[in-house]
Amino acid sequence: MINLDSLVTRFLILLLIAGFIGVAVGLVLPKVSRPLAQMTGQYVATGPVAEALATLPVDDHPSTRGYDRDSFGYNTTDDDGDGCTIRDDILKRDMTAIKYKAPSACQVKSGSLREPYTGKTIHFVRGRQTSAAVQIDHVVALENAWQSGANKWDAAQKQEYGNDPYNLLSVDGPANQQKGSASAAYWLPANRQFRCAYVARQVGVKEKYDLTVTTAEKQAISKVLRTCPAQQIPKR
Repeated sequence: MINLDSLVTRFLILLLIAGFIGVAVGLVLPKVSRPLAQMTGQYVATGPVAEALATLPVDDHPSTRGYDRDSFGYNTTDDDGDGCTIRDDILKRDMTAIKYKAPSACQVKSGSLREPYTGKTIHFVRGRQTSAAVQIDHVVALENAWQSGANKWDAAQKQEYGNDPYNLLSVDGPANQQKGSASAAYWLPANRQFRCAYVARQVGVKEKYDLTVTTAEKQAISKVLRTCPAQQIPKR
């Protein structure tokens, strides 16, 4: 005859064992996953972007101490002297079917953007309630640049960086807000077809300005580059 109390006791013991195993796995897997990825070559990449990435110095102790976004002077200069802000310059460069706000020859009133971070098309209309649909992203974020070496720059260098078209893209507003100041270790575009070009530009920017990367950032970029060894760094 089956002893019901004995079965219940065995069942409870099995549940306890399963619980302990689950906790142990949860604690161990995060520590194992990165070394395992290294052993299996997930962070090994080849090609011109990977070669440039290998030359960037690694700093795993970045600090945001003293960071001030306004010190980069974004959208406050007119370096090419055309009377346009850098935002309008980038909108003009990245959009099609552009119409301008009269009588200005450079303030973009409307246009169409094939948005790189999401892959969707945005029909941009300038306005208090609509302009934020398209934002200008610093591909290597200002705060990330600060942590990577810009904290040592003088005012002119920071202003140059803050308004450098090489580091600027017209992108989906919500996607830009989601990215924030994250490096490639913590954020990549939802549009997977753009990820190779995205990390290639990040490497190009960091190479241009002698900025550092963290180990996690370098590994994340390398993992993307494994899928596109022929990817080139964008021309300056």
